Amino acid sequence: MHDLRLIRADPQEFDLGLKRRGLAPAAEEILELDKKHRTLLTELQSLQMSRNQIAKDFAVAKREGINTDALTQQSEQLKQQVSVLENDSVQLEKQLHEILSSLPNLPGTETPDGLDENSNIELRKHGTPPTFSFTPKQHYELGEQLGLMDFEKATKLSGSRFVVLSGALCRLERALASFMLDVHTNEFGYEETYIPLLVNDDAMFGVGQLPKFREDMFQTTTGHWLISTAEVGLTNLVAQEILSEEQLPLRYASYTPCFRSEAGSAGRDTRGMIRQHQFTKVELVSITTPEQAKAEHERMTSAAETVLQKLGLAYRTMALCSGDMGFSAEKTYDLEVWLPGQNMYREISSCSNCNSFQARRMNARYRPSVTQGKSQTQFVNTLNGSGVAVGRALVAVMENYQQEDGSICVPEALIPYMGGIDIIRKTKS
Repeated sequence: MHDLRLIRADPQEFDLGLKRRGLAPAAEEILELDKKHRTLLTELQSLQMSRNQIAKDFAVAKREGINTDALTQQSEQLKQQVSVLENDSVQLEKQLHEILSSLPNLPGTETPDGLDENSNIELRKHGTPPTFSFTPKQHYELGEQLGLMDFEKATKLSGSRFVVLSGALCRLERALASFMLDVHTNEFGYEETYIPLLVNDDAMFGVGQLPKFREDMFQTTTGHWLISTAEVGLTNLVAQEILSEEQLPLRYASYTPCFRSEAGSAGRDTRGMIRQHQFTKVELVSITTPEQAKAEHERMTSAAETVLQKLGLAYRTMALCSGDMGFSAEKTYDLEVWLPGQNMYREISSCSNCNSFQARRMNARYRPSVTQGKSQTQFVNTLNGSGVAVGRALVAVMENYQQEDGSICVPEALIPYMGGIDIIRKTKS
């Protein structure tokens, strides 16, 4: 959510930020509604003062035996006027809220300009993509030949964009998640957290999923939403709360299934596990002061990179441009892992600094230890990142560690989590 005071102070700067997002100006409409709303509030205050005065006059008249019919009539007229203005005020406030809640966060000064992924900037590469003496296969070819990945049975159960994993591949998926959680909790101090997979409207609104992305998510008949990422639950842990500065930063990690309708992705990644309705992810969330947020963003990205480095996977780090970032982000780094079967880098993690944008929607604040002339409470800053997407990590391990006979070597870091299994071979038919 945007701060109206900042829009009032510099509407041109606000519209410039929207332009960097590829959006039309909105400051004029917002300020016009804001002006009308504030004018109504002033009128309401004046009417309320008049009603208070009539109440005093009424008491005096009753005490002195003076006829109160005229005062009663005036009071009734004022009551009706107040009712009309209150209704108008509510409608204006609703319009203002709808506009502000539909607009994305403004890109930060360090975010490169651009309208789509073609303007993203490569910051660095790590590792060298493996070379093969044979033509590397894609993960779904490997998985089906191993007899451990079945899309047909998943379609029978649920339709397209689902998968059934079994045996050693299922164990490998679980091993990846456990390994990631151990890295983040033991090496980076994130607190492992179990959260509900079903959340309410307020939680979805708080992180920016509602109202704009309603079609991208699954809703139950009870009105609950299936989470599209653990970010929803983890970030909302501080909703409507006032923290002390000494509590910050808070760092959470959670391994969950995630659910997305993939609306608008028809024809993209229709085969395999890259883009599914149900997938698993280890998510990282940090709650910080504004002063901590920039360093925390770098730290979170480093945590996700450490996972890929320990798995021996080649990847590159990208700075997303203003037009390619998520709705709530002011700055985002994407990690893209090398997939030999596709002969290209694909996103496996996205780490974003959302400054106070989500906190305003959640009313999540903290009390500074030393105010230094600032208000008594301030909005926290929120950050989130994949640490990393488990399904895509499974894809990356399969493709990068494949052997000519179709078997898959288990990365050294995962062997303890696999009970000593170091090679995944075809199951007996």
